[in-house]
Amino acid sequence: MAKKEQEQTTDVINGIVETKYIKSLIYVVRGQQVMLDSDLAMLYQVETGALNRAVKRNKKRFPEDFCFQLKEEEFLRCQNGISKDEGAEGRGGRRYMPYAFTEQGISMLSAILRSDVAINVSIGIMRAFVEMRKFLATNSLILNRIDDLEVKQLEYQKSTDEKFDKVFQYIEDHAESEQKIFFDGQIYDAFSLITSIIQKAQNEIILIDGYVDVDTLNILAKKNVGVDVKIYTYANARLTNRDSANFNAQYPTLTMKKTQVFHDRFIILDGKTAYHIGASIKDAGKKCFGISLIDDPVVVVDLLNRLKTV
Repeated sequence: MAKKEQEQTTDVINGIVETKYIKSLIYVVRGQQVMLDSDLAMLYQVETGALNRAVKRNKKRFPEDFCFQLKEEEFLRCQNGISKDEGAEGRGGRRYMPYAFTEQGISMLSAILRSDVAINVSIGIMRAFVEMRKFLATNSLILNRIDDLEVKQLEYQKSTDEKFDKVFQYIEDHAESEQKIFFDGQIYDAFSLITSIIQKAQNEIILIDGYVDVDTLNILAKKNVGVDVKIYTYANARLTNRDSANFNAQYPTLTMKKTQVFHDRFIILDGKTAYHIGASIKDAGKKCFGISLIDDPVVVVDLLNRLKTV
């Protein structure tokens, strides 16, 4: 628990929670003042899941005007008032939209939780709601204008985020570094790049590497589900039929062919994208080596045609 949360918890134990702090946790949703389940759980010193389970056990006590689940756009609006330190990760990385409790719902919560903390917290919350009502009554026109601005901002933000996502996706799909050099000892960086290359394949990976072994299969296991793997390697490669069978049992489908035709190493993805690799992928990063994207489609076709004659 963060230091700030510890101090807040201590305030709850020693007495009634400060009205000023609670007011910062009150939002206006669907024309009503509400508090989120995660904020209430923090104040009541229980897990959010435990609080919601208690509500479900007493479902009849919480009609729609006492408690309701937020829609995504409503939650985003509330998040605009949450600091980065108190964002989604700080709230436990929840996978469902939070529940909002009105003043009546919060009053009912204190009745079902039945603890001294719940009593003290509820008193502070009721006072905060009263002050918020006074504030809203005297500033309603200004708040309505701010609310309209927030809606427009959220719509603009969503549109902008979608555009950025498209740009980043295009960069990921098209902007490829033509060459990358790894120096001895950069094992993790080399492994990471080769893994990312393998995960680009959607249908097939062809690996031409004379010195494959079980370590090679460990890297190929990072491929996407349903992607076939074809390995062309030397006759004396340290990879047995049993190794291949074990791999196929979990990551089908692997086929292996022995050939002495190739000296260099290549990875070909989906029959159209190829990389020249200066070392066996099992040894990537152990010594200085390079990886180059082959940007001439004719060379890729020539490689594939040569494989047909093996």
